[in-house]
Amino acid sequence: MTNKTPQAGNAPERLPLTSMDMTDALINQLRDAAPQIFSEGRVDFAKLQTALGEHIDSNPERYGLTWAGKRDAFRNVQVPSVATLRPQPEESVNWDSTENLIIEGDNLEVLKLLQKPYHAKVKMIYIDPPYNTGNEFIYPDNYREGLDEYLRYTGQLGEDGTATSTNKDTSGRYHSNWLNMMYPRLFLARNLLKEDGVIFVSIDDHEVHNLRLLMDEVFGEENFVGSFIWHKKLTGGYDNKNINSQHDYILTYARSIQNFDAVPEIKESNYKLIDEHGKKFKWDSLWNIGGLTYSASLDYPITAPDGSEIWPIGERGIAFWLWSRKKVESERSQLKFEKDKNGLWKVYKRVYASDGVVPGSMLDKEIVKGNTHSSAEMKNIFDGNKIFDYAKPTPLIKYLAARAMKQEDIVLDFFAGSGTTAHAVLDLNQEDGGNRRFILVQLPEKTDNPQYPTIAHITRERVRRVIAKLQENRHSSAGRNPVIQEAFDLNPLDSGLRRNDGDLGFRAFKLDSSNFKIWRSDQAPQSAEQLAEQLSLYADNVLAERGDQDRLYELILKCGMPLSARVEEIPLPISSSPSTGSGRTACSVSDGNLLICLEPHLDRDTLRALFARKPQMVLCLDTAFDGNDALKTNTVLEAQTHGIIFKTV
Repeated sequence: MTNKTPQAGNAPERLPLTSMDMTDALINQLRDAAPQIFSEGRVDFAKLQTALGEHIDSNPERYGLTWAGKRDAFRNVQVPSVATLRPQPEESVNWDSTENLIIEGDNLEVLKLLQKPYHAKVKMIYIDPPYNTGNEFIYPDNYREGLDEYLRYTGQLGEDGTATSTNKDTSGRYHSNWLNMMYPRLFLARNLLKEDGVIFVSIDDHEVHNLRLLMDEVFGEENFVGSFIWHKKLTGGYDNKNINSQHDYILTYARSIQNFDAVPEIKESNYKLIDEHGKKFKWDSLWNIGGLTYSASLDYPITAPDGSEIWPIGERGIAFWLWSRKKVESERSQLKFEKDKNGLWKVYKRVYASDGVVPGSMLDKEIVKGNTHSSAEMKNIFDGNKIFDYAKPTPLIKYLAARAMKQEDIVLDFFAGSGTTAHAVLDLNQEDGGNRRFILVQLPEKTDNPQYPTIAHITRERVRRVIAKLQENRHSSAGRNPVIQEAFDLNPLDSGLRRNDGDLGFRAFKLDSSNFKIWRSDQAPQSAEQLAEQLSLYADNVLAERGDQDRLYELILKCGMPLSARVEEIPLPISSSPSTGSGRTACSVSDGNLLICLEPHLDRDTLRALFARKPQMVLCLDTAFDGNDALKTNTVLEAQTHGIIFKTV
């Protein structure tokens, strides 16, 4: 499908109104890396096999994961989206200044739309997808008409397009349905990660085995970082008649394990000493305390201050030092020698807080908390009301974000639920002065609460309330007031009064059909008469019922600009042409790199005024030329002389 209609000569290039075509992107990469495998513009499979040589596996029996519907699920990745994201300033907080996003819509369509503007820009992804317990909502996927299926589900296209909302374990495709839902989403999500990015996926015993194999395929088994065990509840339950499950898993994969470098775990309270440079440290034993393999080269005596020899002491007779003899000799001044109560010499080395430690796979339940904490947290935020079940505790996501993100990074959560990820990022930024940003995506899954008719309503409202309380804290002369204390101080990672407000806001968007009539080859007319009728219909491709702000942000998105880009309205010169009128404007996006003019009529003076600003790209409505092909041709040529990309829509 495409929005392009036949063009000729020096007509301006038309901006594609679909999301990135994944197949085209892959072919372009192959053409750049191995042009010899192409023949007459197409991949010659025999040449590809020759180029790869022994790296081709022709054995039909190989290790891997397959299931019913896998091929169709992957084809779903290859179908570009024709949708858009419509701005909702009235649902947002601090629209003009924020870089955070909350998007309502089917996350598969949204992930496709984010491919251009956020490709390789996300540092961390955290998702808490449906666990496939048999009673959870499984997103409806129609491989041919994904957007139409979503619009029917949300009531925007007539009848509800979803017969059932759960994946019952009596279904013959119980596991396959879940894998078909997860596969394309994980594939698209991987493209958004930076080279040093990481993804965390919460899951339980129902699908952890399949998820591990699926992520091995999508991310590469060599990029498996590890699996955290989260202690979600202190007591047993009745979810299993044999073993009461008290934990979940958090599978962790890097985009590239060679580039992944987790932030070490630091417990500042353990580092009470200050060195001559003002750095926090503590003294730790120089000898092995168990867990390492014995090394004879590290088993030697160290000379004590009184001239005696100190031999290493270790558990179960495994005795050796942690430093080599050479390092001890060169850095002896950094060691501390001290006698214990029995008069035996002990040797200590400095361990700095900035060094940290590698986190253990068993998450400390006193730090990351469990379900009881998250239930209390939600009630505190919503004035004691039970609004949402099974939210993850904020300390858990804060812990992961502190390990994976630096202060300017972006986190994506496309199964956002109540918005815990946004809460964690906002809270973490207040503690350390960071400017981490979040992108949340949540389907408007229906609830039984008339105040919050969908989960997406809950997501936005929770984040609004979190922001309001943080702002209240900012204006409180006493630092934190009791309301803030109750709602947010359940977190043991907290480190005192908040030092910075950071980005306290979010822009809300909603998935919807395009603001333009898009030419779709899969719905092409079958006769010359039908073709003429369609061409007449698409002569003016702007949907009149949509506003300029809707169109503006669709074009920003389709141009590959982030949805958080700064937009400034600029006046256009008064024209002598009666058709153009006065009081006209254009929009400067991202400090003038992109100029978008949505005026219905253009003339030469207006276009020259846009070019005079020296943007990288100028984008206008094709219909604004009023059929003046000579003006179009001259505009294209003039843009080329200025080195400006000129496109129409």
